[in-house]
Amino acid sequence: MKLRILWLLLLLPAGAFAQDKVTISGYVKDGGNGEAMFGANVLAKEVRIGVSTNTYGFYSLTLPKGQHTIAYMYLGYATQNLSLNLQRDTVIQIDLAQNQKMMSTAEIVADKAQDNTQSTRMSTVELDIKDIKKLPAFAGEVDILKVITLLPGVKSGGEGNSGFYVRGGGPDQNLVLLDGAPVYNASHLFGFFSVFNGDAIRSAEIIKGGMPAQYGGRLSSVLDITMKEGNNKRFEVEGGLGLIASRLTVQGPIVKNKLSFIVSGRRTYADLIAKPFLKNQNGGAFSGSGYYFYDINAKINWIISPKDRLYLSGYFGKDKFSFNNKESGFKAGINWGNATATLRWNHVYSSKLFSNLTLIFTDYNFAFEGEQAEFAFKLGSGVRDYGFRLDYNYYPSPKHTVRFGGEYTNHTYKPSNVTFESTVSDLVLPQPLNYHTNEAAIYISDDWEISKRWKINIGARATYFAFMGPFTRYVTDKQGQTIDTITYKPWQKIKDYFRAEPRVSGRFLINENMSLKASYTMNYQYAQLVSRATVSLPLDVWLPATEKLKPQFSQQIALGYFVNFRKNMFETSVEVYYKPMRNLVEFEDGADPAQSINDNIDNTLVQGNGESYGAEFFIRKSKGKFNGWIGYTLAWTNRKFSMLNGGKTFPSKYDRRHDISLVLNYDLNYRWQFSGVFVYSTGNTLTMPSSLYFAEGKLITEFGDRNAYRFPSYHRLDLGVTYVTSKPEKKFKSSISLSVYNTYSRMNPFFIYYTQEGSLSEGDFQLKAKQVSLFPIVPAITWNFKY
Repeated sequence: MKLRILWLLLLLPAGAFAQDKVTISGYVKDGGNGEAMFGANVLAKEVRIGVSTNTYGFYSLTLPKGQHTIAYMYLGYATQNLSLNLQRDTVIQIDLAQNQKMMSTAEIVADKAQDNTQSTRMSTVELDIKDIKKLPAFAGEVDILKVITLLPGVKSGGEGNSGFYVRGGGPDQNLVLLDGAPVYNASHLFGFFSVFNGDAIRSAEIIKGGMPAQYGGRLSSVLDITMKEGNNKRFEVEGGLGLIASRLTVQGPIVKNKLSFIVSGRRTYADLIAKPFLKNQNGGAFSGSGYYFYDINAKINWIISPKDRLYLSGYFGKDKFSFNNKESGFKAGINWGNATATLRWNHVYSSKLFSNLTLIFTDYNFAFEGEQAEFAFKLGSGVRDYGFRLDYNYYPSPKHTVRFGGEYTNHTYKPSNVTFESTVSDLVLPQPLNYHTNEAAIYISDDWEISKRWKINIGARATYFAFMGPFTRYVTDKQGQTIDTITYKPWQKIKDYFRAEPRVSGRFLINENMSLKASYTMNYQYAQLVSRATVSLPLDVWLPATEKLKPQFSQQIALGYFVNFRKNMFETSVEVYYKPMRNLVEFEDGADPAQSINDNIDNTLVQGNGESYGAEFFIRKSKGKFNGWIGYTLAWTNRKFSMLNGGKTFPSKYDRRHDISLVLNYDLNYRWQFSGVFVYSTGNTLTMPSSLYFAEGKLITEFGDRNAYRFPSYHRLDLGVTYVTSKPEKKFKSSISLSVYNTYSRMNPFFIYYTQEGSLSEGDFQLKAKQVSLFPIVPAITWNFKY
């Protein structure tokens, strides 16, 4: 009944005066390449009524009948003004041309600056790939994940880690989407690089709070990355040659203005460079060892008709590490990678109703293989998803934007698959234990402009999750010994959960350039990444909620003050937040994750609670030759598990009190661009020994409270310069980028280990902690080209 009343309220504005109103709708595209323009503004000047385009460039604007001047605007592009006498619903497709004057002064920005103060969205930052490419890059490789950690509230896991941590959450609490498909492991080279090739990416948006109802399944954030659609006007080739990797992208029309494609590839060649050295070292004992990664992005965009569009996109990436010692006969290999595919169909039912149907596939696999003499074994894990989602955008009036839809995903989790072969042993291992689950959700939201000053976005999300057979449950006693087993048949329901998640955010406009915002979100998460901290290899595994593991839960309240000044040249914000969390997951003390062949991993896990709170300060300058941002975060993140640390509260591993980032770009002229990044953060927490003693002839180490100590603080300065070698009028464009990572060679800590020095007999025995660092100063040079 309540849902029917809500729909009547939403539909009332659309029908009350329908006879006196008409709707203008269509798509806004980049006139140079045919790409959809997300966030373009469509404004009726006389009545001052406007809307913005959605992710696919679609807009719908309802106006009184009569004469109107419609302005189509996007920063960095020339505004188009159309004088129209609107007497009936009208469809108009618009191609915007880049404004060359604005380009010369580097005023191209990715979003509408006034959204900072006038929209209900908060805790959200949009990044354009053009801006990302300007920043200094580690080893010359542009990395979206590294850039978002420069934003307040988003923290890096440390040197050589592509994981990121948002407002006190873990790396598994971030929903990373590539064209709508979830990416479960977003790193190459054990975390040194992300899987996202900058040449194939159009834009990225991160949502840290106030999560809209269409997103779910994670507690902390959404990183929504959109691939380019492919130029449907003309062929383009671009790429780059660097010290450790090269990349190449080809895009163009198959049928001009109707069917286009893009294919982008990247590969490292450290293995090729090292091969002759390994062959000649120690008589070729390590010949055959090496490492490389590669990834491929591809997409086809087909405009079937003015009302129908089809997109097919995919990603495939792989890391391959091999070790071969011919003297001992030992071989080892580590392979991991992601594959995603999405098929999307856009359909315009009417001038006010837009839909998008998406079919989704994603697969992540990790495998460690070892072989010596008569023995060979393989340890693997992974996740595979099949799913679909259906989203609707309904525009009853300029004051309402209604979104509703649903989704379904079938998950298969493979946390620990072990195989063993031997010519001298008859060891038989049990069959791998996979976890099968089904997850579904429906949602609805309305972005409602109540008055000029007040605007709210109110929504709700309902989720259903079921843990299904086939499955074998090992029942254990308090000592961890198996005392019974329970076998579940295929599709037999083991445990299910139904949850509701309200979402609301609001804005009070003080004046055109100043506003107050607030948001409240509730989230449930049915998957978690459990870390095998005792193993040095990247063996973290994904597990679902089960009858033993409850779904993770969080609430977040955020308040913000937003101000633009100097004609929207500067965007500033101050946000405070509080986020309590329940049912977080850790291994119990003394657990040995390697001993899970005849057991369930969730038998060795414990759950507890956490909280995170803090304040974020952000100043951003998007226009002009000199641009960038400053971010500062003051935060606290704590955990409390009854089974850990004696039940006492302890700081999270990535609790950092202070986090500062300074990002600057300067476009001197057409040929020269300069950039710099400085970061500072409080060191990560760690647990250290508190005492040593002998018992039964063995040296026993007692550890202090969990995470009671900290690494030294982390800070680093990166510098970059780009020189454009080609003239503006030339079709073939090229540039040389020089970057210096960690310019003053700060030896930031990677990990700490302990050594025993001296002897008891001499009375000078000591246990000393020693720091291991990864990177001193790292210069890189890359040649980029485009035709």
